[in-house]
Amino acid sequence: MGDTAQIGDFAWRSVCGRYFRLKAVPLQSLSELERVRLQEVAFMRLLQDYDLGCHISIPKDGQKRKKSLRRKLDYLGKEKKDKEYVPQAFGVPLQQVIANDRWLKVRQDDREVQRDSVVNVASFLLHLTSPRDNHRHFYSSNSSLSSTTDTTKDPSSPVIPEGTSHIRRRGGMSVDCITDLDDGQSRLLEALQLSLPAEALNKKEKKRDKKLSLNPIYRQVPRVLELCCQHLEKYGLHTVGIFRVGSSKKRVRQLREEFDQGVEVAFGSEHSVHDVAGLLKEFLRDMPDPLLTRELYTAFIKCASLDTTEQITVLQLLICLLPACNSDTLQRLLHFLSTVANHAEDTCNNQREKVAGNKMTTLNLATIFGPNVLHKLKGTEKEFTVQSSE
Repeated sequence: MGDTAQIGDFAWRSVCGRYFRLKAVPLQSLSELERVRLQEVAFMRLLQDYDLGCHISIPKDGQKRKKSLRRKLDYLGKEKKDKEYVPQAFGVPLQQVIANDRWLKVRQDDREVQRDSVVNVASFLLHLTSPRDNHRHFYSSNSSLSSTTDTTKDPSSPVIPEGTSHIRRRGGMSVDCITDLDDGQSRLLEALQLSLPAEALNKKEKKRDKKLSLNPIYRQVPRVLELCCQHLEKYGLHTVGIFRVGSSKKRVRQLREEFDQGVEVAFGSEHSVHDVAGLLKEFLRDMPDPLLTRELYTAFIKCASLDTTEQITVLQLLICLLPACNSDTLQRLLHFLSTVANHAEDTCNNQREKVAGNKMTTLNLATIFGPNVLHKLKGTEKEFTVQSSE
């Protein structure tokens, strides 16, 4: 597999004559196995093509931590049925937040199923007390009802948080090696494989790959961050100084406690955009490991000294090294911040009336959010505030 020739951008030809060309696809659309391969390719390119003058390593996400979270989910489902588990959202690792959100969604689905069952039983009892002429109609409708309730989503199946969009995938499957796939399904993996030197994969890594799959990976974005972004996109885009004006510490603390207690929070017009903005910054700041990870801190800082072209390429490669939950969350956050920046300047509506901009330019947003998503040591709130205001 190592005897290949690159014949253009994103194009390779193998020794057996097979031709591969990669098309641009969203990072979030890749499967578990594809993401691991992409991490390895990005890591090799950073080492071979760019001298950042610092140590670079793939952040410690790995299968061991994934297995641990899977075991924890099983444990929560089996061993803690009699106890009230609190799915904490603040101050815990990002992967744990995702797992807690998933557990909370499963619990909510279970409650909905139980509530539907109670309604069905009540309906059944009411029909039993009705005239006999209605019984035949009830049984025929009840049979169709039971056929629909049988298809209720199994809580153990993959959970998609409400409000998240599905990315169209090739379909779920599990494979031991890429040769088990047809040509269309294996093209991306083979191209990524051809990008690696023959000695890049050792026996341990090959054994690990057999446990990975091409099953779809749903977008891994924390519920609290998604809800904050949605609320601010709806109510805060024209609020001047949305992230600079202070929030109510008391209300932010109350919101934080609600999320940490697993309360189903629903933001509305009554919630101050400054409080929600403060909650979003607090969530990012309190992550034990920053969103861009401590392992890649120096590499991201070194990018500032590169020219624009190299800077963009290196940033793309570094983002490819991030764990799936980090890159998915980063993508959602950057999309939101881009929307905020697009509303920074004053505009005029269709009636030629002045609409105030939020004054949150790209530079202002970078100054505020930079220390919250990229830092090396855990600092106090005061230290972050001082750094972001410089």
